[in-house]
Amino acid sequence: MSTVLYTQGILSLPEIATLAFVGAILADHFGYYLGLIFGPHLEKSKFARSREKNIKKSKQIVIKYGIFSIILGRLIPAVRSLVPLTVGMSGLEKLKFSTADLCACLIWSCGLLLLSGGIGNMFL
Repeated sequence: MSTVLYTQGILSLPEIATLAFVGAILADHFGYYLGLIFGPHLEKSKFARSREKNIKKSKQIVIKYGIFSIILGRLIPAVRSLVPLTVGMSGLEKLKFSTADLCACLIWSCGLLLLSGGIGNMFL
């Protein structure tokens, strides 16, 4: 979608990166609060019990690496959407999560802007 908006001249790359930043923040906070609110109920579900070892391991990673797990998780596509939920389930403080997530989403959206601009200039 962003490619169409950019190639048609509807949005510039900085505007797209800004929207990506806002969308990432909103999505991550939604996942965090889902984990925070529903985490205890999710852990008692049949689905979670069958994956108890993996859930425990992911919580240990969040506890061990703290905010760095949030920043790194934002940059890895395979776990990007699961990290906020796991962090919420681990009970990390809201302010710590928000601060780390703002930094992570800023790094991610700037990287997206640089990558998009660099590749776009190669072919135009």
